[in-house]
Amino acid sequence: MLGLMQDYQLTVQTILDHAALNHGEREMVTRSIEGPIRRYNYRDLRTRALRVAKALQKEGVVLGDRVATMAWNTDRHVETWYGVMGLGAICHTINPRLFVEQLVYIINHAEDKILFVDLTFVPLIEAIATKLPTIQKYIILTSDSYMPQTTLPNAVAYETWLAGTDADFEWARFDENTAAGLCYTSGTTGNPKGVLYSHRSNVLHSLMCSQNDVIGAKSVDNVLPIVPMFHANAWAITFAIPANGASMIMPGAGMDGKSIYELLDSEKVNVSAAVPTVWLGLLQYLTENDLKLPYLDRVLIGGAAVPRMMIESFENTYDVEVIHGWGMTEMSPIGTTGKLKYATEHLQGEDRIKLKLRQGRPPYLVEMKIVDDEGTELPRDGETSGHLLVRGPAISSGYYKHDENILDEDGWFNTGDIANIDELGYMQITDRDKDVIKSGGEWISSIEIENTAVGCEGVAEAAVIGVAHPKWTERPLLIIVRKPGAEVSAEEVLAYLEGKIAKWWMPEAIEFVDEIPHTATGKIQKMELRKKFGGYQFKEG
Repeated sequence: MLGLMQDYQLTVQTILDHAALNHGEREMVTRSIEGPIRRYNYRDLRTRALRVAKALQKEGVVLGDRVATMAWNTDRHVETWYGVMGLGAICHTINPRLFVEQLVYIINHAEDKILFVDLTFVPLIEAIATKLPTIQKYIILTSDSYMPQTTLPNAVAYETWLAGTDADFEWARFDENTAAGLCYTSGTTGNPKGVLYSHRSNVLHSLMCSQNDVIGAKSVDNVLPIVPMFHANAWAITFAIPANGASMIMPGAGMDGKSIYELLDSEKVNVSAAVPTVWLGLLQYLTENDLKLPYLDRVLIGGAAVPRMMIESFENTYDVEVIHGWGMTEMSPIGTTGKLKYATEHLQGEDRIKLKLRQGRPPYLVEMKIVDDEGTELPRDGETSGHLLVRGPAISSGYYKHDENILDEDGWFNTGDIANIDELGYMQITDRDKDVIKSGGEWISSIEIENTAVGCEGVAEAAVIGVAHPKWTERPLLIIVRKPGAEVSAEEVLAYLEGKIAKWWMPEAIEFVDEIPHTATGKIQKMELRKKFGGYQFKEG
């Protein structure tokens, strides 16, 4: 027997309809690429998104077509996002930090029909345009006043393109399982793989993001999503903000500490989200200028493990709650958040910091477990590490145009991470499958060594790889970038690590380099470091 409930389709445009009708007065504020601050409300956003959908329909875009964007977090990007999805087309958000060869690959692999591009990235696209045969039109996200001279064929300024269309348009009707968004992973090996989100998965993920133990955005909040929309839907925040009626403040291209602080202060932002490198820039700017954060209440930090000093700085110096998050493009992307709960809210001092350094616990709609090499589930004791598996309604079941089966027989997705889970559900990533160091039959966490090392005075960045050892199979090599002007020595770093990590985890050696290679999303490229130090031999004694 089936329930007698309405067949209400969970499609992304219903979020915008709700926001315009029930929170129409709330503002969308943007630091524009051209410079000035632009502001309007959710009613205006919906009107302009409808115009985008109608204009795309005039261009011949139909259900299932791929429409690409290469843009910062701005009002125009959000309009395009909802307009594309509301037409039933697929919004392919492109990460401009990918290598040129990868950009060409993913645009051609997706067979994008139209490309919306910010002024910043016009030269980048001009350089590869002849290799993009499926692109029929380039729409520059600006007005005629700022329209650059460009060699891009069939290019037009966004505002000019939009001016010829009104908002007399009804959203397309289609099943909630229709594809809505396409985002390619930035893997370090092989070509990027396309993760194809559905309308249903996006709506459910936005509701998950709205839970109090995740972002918990309320209608009285002013939210600044710094994490780019080309990073897995800006972690669903640009869906969750209008769904809850919060004000949305967009940073544009201003990722430096000064620009971020100005928006936090002028717009009275109380909720924000970004990767650690952005927050490091802000914290440095605050220190240098003796500034405070009177309005900011909480920040979600993900994309990489959060350094201890960052948690301590935000919470102890600025009274800002840090929510340590973890996820993947394949997970839409939120997998865990480190909010305290009833059984842990009493923790103080070192115990509280240790808990917050863990990646956190899964919200409702994410299932999680760890298994050994044979697939046997391991105990949740906070110590036993294994392969991290996940499943849920916003987790990928396959890759776009790839036949490989990525789920096991019970529907679990192997994240490629090594982790442990404690009895209260808090998970901690100890390494990537391919990065874990196996020494004397035991696993060593390269991530924990790295996170500890960056707390040492004079250390700007740290990476750990396993290097062959005649007795122990592998031992950790610590690779360090010094802060500008710093002269920290290997002996000083080792002394700092003493007592902070297990004795047998202590690096066998330390090497200093000018820079550490990163992927397009800012993750350390361990593969490149292994190539560089491939023949490394530890000194005897």
